Amino acid sequence: MPQMSPLNWLLLFFLFSIIYIMFMILNYFNMTLISQSSKKSVKIIVKPMNWKW
Repeated sequence: MPQMSPLNWLLLFFLFSIIYIMFMILNYFNMTLISQSSKKSVKIIVKPMNWKW
């Protein structure tokens, strides 16, 4: 199997790092939008369930 040059490994590392950072940024902004819209939403009624086995 041929070996990759160190420059190719570095480029791959930067590529995956940039993709990871972009994913985290998009996730962050998506969560902030959801949290802002949830403040105006109606309360969800949660009924506790009593499980008896």
